[in-house]
Amino acid sequence: MSIEVGSKVQGKVTGITNFGAFVELPDGKTGLVHISEVADNYVKDINEHLKVGDEVEVKVMNVEADGKIGLSIRKAKPQVERPERPARPRRDNRSNDRNERHQPKENFEQKMARFLKDSDERLATLKRATESKRGGRGARRG
Repeated sequence: MSIEVGSKVQGKVTGITNFGAFVELPDGKTGLVHISEVADNYVKDINEHLKVGDEVEVKVMNVEADGKIGLSIRKAKPQVERPERPARPRRDNRSNDRNERHQPKENFEQKMARFLKDSDERLATLKRATESKRGGRGARRG
């Protein structure tokens, strides 16, 4: 029996390291189950989930040219179906909706008049601030 990617096989845990577990497959080859592929949740200590001699079902994830075999325990388990959440209606351009509710529509001339007024006010404020820093009008220079 050859090992094919995607197939599920039974194996026996032959060794445990801090990064995963080595599993002996039926044809005598050994593959590695990375610690991230042991369980669906976060695995801090692999020894809490597996021990040497355990029989496990694994899914073959990849077979490299140099003979290394990547395995997964969590993908070999049947996927638990999660109930789908009902789709929420999407609202695009929410900020535009808010602005349109609070401000009446302006035509180009109204927008330009508002811009010029704001601009003149800002320039006047800036001019007052810079003149006071220079000593104002009529100040003598030494």
